Amino acid sequence: MKSALLSIALAAAAASASAPAMASLDLAKKHNCTACHAVDKKLVGPSYKDVAAKHKGKPDAAMLAEKIKKGGSGVYGPVPMPPNASVPDADIKVLVDWIMSGAK
Repeated sequence: MKSALLSIALAAAAASASAPAMASLDLAKKHNCTACHAVDKKLVGPSYKDVAAKHKGKPDAAMLAEKIKKGGSGVYGPVPMPPNASVPDADIKVLVDWIMSGAK
């Protein structure tokens, strides 16, 4: 019985670890990020791939998390990004990690 429970737990952990990118796109959709951003093309705001390229090799995850939470403008042009204060910090971390990894 214990080995069966362990097998189920390991399978669940493996499944959640193998699909973070799709889960992150789903998370972006859930929080309406995709109303202004797309993975590979500019909409109202920059694409996630453009954000990743601009910040590649920089320790900008904290800055991006703050931009998501508080909003802002000027980094990608004059169109302001509205604040997203209602998005949980844990979700913002997942989104930033996904974006910084190239939004694959």
